[in-house]
Amino acid sequence: MPILQEQEIASLLSPYLDPVPSSLLPQLSLYLDLLVRWNARTNLTAIRSPQEVVQRHFGESLFAARSLGDPEPDTLLDLGSGAGFPGLPIALLHPEIKVTLAESQNKKATFLREVVRTLNLPNVEVWAGRAESLPVERGFHTVTLRAVDNMAAALEAAAPRAERQILLLTTESPSLPPGFVEEDRIPVPRTQSGVLLRVIRS
Repeated sequence: MPILQEQEIASLLSPYLDPVPSSLLPQLSLYLDLLVRWNARTNLTAIRSPQEVVQRHFGESLFAARSLGDPEPDTLLDLGSGAGFPGLPIALLHPEIKVTLAESQNKKATFLREVVRTLNLPNVEVWAGRAESLPVERGFHTVTLRAVDNMAAALEAAAPRAERQILLLTTESPSLPPGFVEEDRIPVPRTQSGVLLRVIRS
């Protein structure tokens, strides 16, 4: 029995993505079940309510997935992915994008691998290490950041790896890395001060 019915997930997501593609709902339901089950024994996210997980984590991530710019990325690095946000919902909505989830905490990286395996996501790989150790030569069209502990350090790691843009889900107004300019600042639904900040190479 799933934790939430698919129609409830769709309803909770409607402020962020409407309509929710029907093919996405079984995957999100399974992802939610895994997250709640793992979160009961290892701290993946401080948010415990399944409804709040859907809105805060899935919803905000899918909102970012709608705002990737034009042309759409072909490669994306989710830096400090945690329990997979925003990278995994982006990968689910856009299976044509090759997504790398960089997460240095072993328990979270193990969880991410389990989600990728269970949901059978060939477009996703997990980098279980610090983003700074990712070879710069790999390069990614887009780097995403959300709820990182040290925004300045995260942006410093993101800048040389972002070939085109950095996408931030944030409540801050961070200092941008040299060579980047603000392109879009979009209020995130149902938040007081959250914005989706898209910065591009100048």
